[in-house]
Amino acid sequence: MRNTMLAALALSAATVASVAGNSPAAAYDYPYCLQGRGIGIPGECSYATYEQCLASASGRALSCNINPRVAFGQQQQRRMRVYRDY
Repeated sequence: MRNTMLAALALSAATVASVAGNSPAAAYDYPYCLQGRGIGIPGECSYATYEQCLASASGRALSCNINPRVAFGQQQQRRMRVYRDY
């Protein structure tokens, strides 16, 4: 009986691990953010379309704006030129 319970427990743990391993949580920046009082900046950025954002903002005194992380993207660092005084 004990071996059967341990086998079932191991099987359920392996199933959970395989499901979690196959679908990692990916960070994705959606293009539209819900902004307003109490939400902050950049806001709740989980909307793929402007219409989705507007539907969520309806009746809540909130607004929709472009996600600044998407608009400005990853800024590349510029290498500074070194001027030497010889």
